[in-house]
Amino acid sequence: MNDKIDLIVGLGNPGTKYAHTRHNAGAEFVEQLATKLLVNLNQEKKYSGLYAKAQINGKTIHLLIPTTYMNLSGSSVATLANFYKIPPQNILVAHDELDIAPGTARFKKSGGHGGHNGLRDIIAKLGNNRDFYRLRIGIGHPGIAKDVANFVLAKAPQKEQHMTQTAVEEALAHTDTVIDGQWNIAMNKLHSFKAV
Repeated sequence: MNDKIDLIVGLGNPGTKYAHTRHNAGAEFVEQLATKLLVNLNQEKKYSGLYAKAQINGKTIHLLIPTTYMNLSGSSVATLANFYKIPPQNILVAHDELDIAPGTARFKKSGGHGGHNGLRDIIAKLGNNRDFYRLRIGIGHPGIAKDVANFVLAKAPQKEQHMTQTAVEEALAHTDTVIDGQWNIAMNKLHSFKAV
């Protein structure tokens, strides 16, 4: 895997009601990446999202947080990707992940949506293409399937929030590496990290 990244997407729901909820972990990753890169995310109507262009190692990177609701994220991603002719394998989508414990984050290429409505819509809107990369930010699982909706739309307890933030910071530290297509190096470093 040596695909370079041109577009980084952070998934979440818009509005103050959903700010800092578990489901917005991906959006918070991109917000913090924009801050690190000293760029401002601005509402861009044609992409239905918050958008910024940044330079990393002399390369232009597009940052996007769809401001549609989570289950409609795909139109925002597909519109921007089509406009700049960015193929799926050059896209990294950051999202919350129920199957990983808080304090852990994982890079992954391709795969299904695992019941995540944001990923489901992106796959559909990219023409049923799953070849994009993911940054899976662990939020844990409530243990009972029927509790998932309330769980992801709630704020985590402070200790969990701290652990998630630590994992996000670790992922941010390896973003330059994945943008350059050095996935094995980034995965080895990120996947051996666990917040305490």
